[in-house]
Amino acid sequence: MDYNFVSAAKCSSYEADEVKDAFDRLLAPLGGLSFVKPGMTVAVKVNLVAAMKPERGATTHPALVAELCRRITEVGATAVVGDSPGGPFTGIYLSGVYSSTGMSAAGVPLNRDFDVERCDFPEGEVMKDFSFSSWLLRADAVINFAKLKTHGMMGMSAAVKNLFGGIPGTIKPEYHYRFPNTKSFANMLIDIDEFLRPALSIVDGVVGMEGNGPTMGKAREIGVLAASRSPYALDSFCASVVGLSEAGVPTLQLARERGLVPPVDMIEVVGDGADVRIGNFENVERSNDIEFFVGLVGIKGKVFNKIARAALSTRPKLKGSECVGCRKCEGICPAKAITMKGKKPHIDRSVCIRCFCCQEFCPKGALKVHRPVVAKILTKSGK
Repeated sequence: MDYNFVSAAKCSSYEADEVKDAFDRLLAPLGGLSFVKPGMTVAVKVNLVAAMKPERGATTHPALVAELCRRITEVGATAVVGDSPGGPFTGIYLSGVYSSTGMSAAGVPLNRDFDVERCDFPEGEVMKDFSFSSWLLRADAVINFAKLKTHGMMGMSAAVKNLFGGIPGTIKPEYHYRFPNTKSFANMLIDIDEFLRPALSIVDGVVGMEGNGPTMGKAREIGVLAASRSPYALDSFCASVVGLSEAGVPTLQLARERGLVPPVDMIEVVGDGADVRIGNFENVERSNDIEFFVGLVGIKGKVFNKIARAALSTRPKLKGSECVGCRKCEGICPAKAITMKGKKPHIDRSVCIRCFCCQEFCPKGALKVHRPVVAKILTKSGK
């Protein structure tokens, strides 16, 4: 099976019969679940970013997960479903997330192993040692089951970004601080994918999220399920579905530089969902800050790069009228760049690392992805 082969199936709802039919069409070109053998344990790593109802479009839908688990158990294997969202990686906390996201009611086997292991990965580009969730490491195979949505820092959250959920929730801020810019963070995500090597990646694009994603955007009907052995090829297809260029998804740009994904025209996409495109999808306006003035070196280059990043990079910005002063952003900020002033968060831009944790976990969506005026003007003038 070609590693850069993507299967896409149309699916307009989460009704059981339609989901079953969509999975038949999705998996057939990939040889089904032929890698699953009797007696195996298969970890299904879903996106449970927060305790949110499935209709919000932020989490992998339980109806899809239930169908996948049914197929795994049919061949005599054991499925285990889980994630580690922001917050304590404990049974009490995850029970609430499982319940809110509909996973508890779906009747799927949920992960109750909250051990963490220290891992070495000398082949990593930037992350050569890290802490990781044991349940994923102990499985015989991993299926990466992501959600298609916008993301403040990475432009898009789909297959590659989903495996960041293997990092235990309370440790995630440490990794944001350890890899504070777009390039290092994107390379870290790719390192995780290369370390875990999922046997299959699937993206739930039946209903995704647009706008202020990955948690406080708007649910948007997209109508597609997509799958591949390659999370990078799969994300390339997903980006095309929502109208994102490769430059708008740093993980794709860097995966190509690392030789992990071929040019778009060399990725074969088959199935009745191959032509699904959402022309007016509301993507996050983010600047490509992987490299600025690459021709400048020495002190002059450093100065210009610093100025460029300040003037052009996207950043979290508060919409005060929507803020309720809950202080969650202050507590979750890994750089400790947020302090409360007059019951509203104040972001110290000299300290902010633009990880968008505050934007991602603001319960009211009061923190938005903001693109500076200068960056918008330069984008328009370059068209």
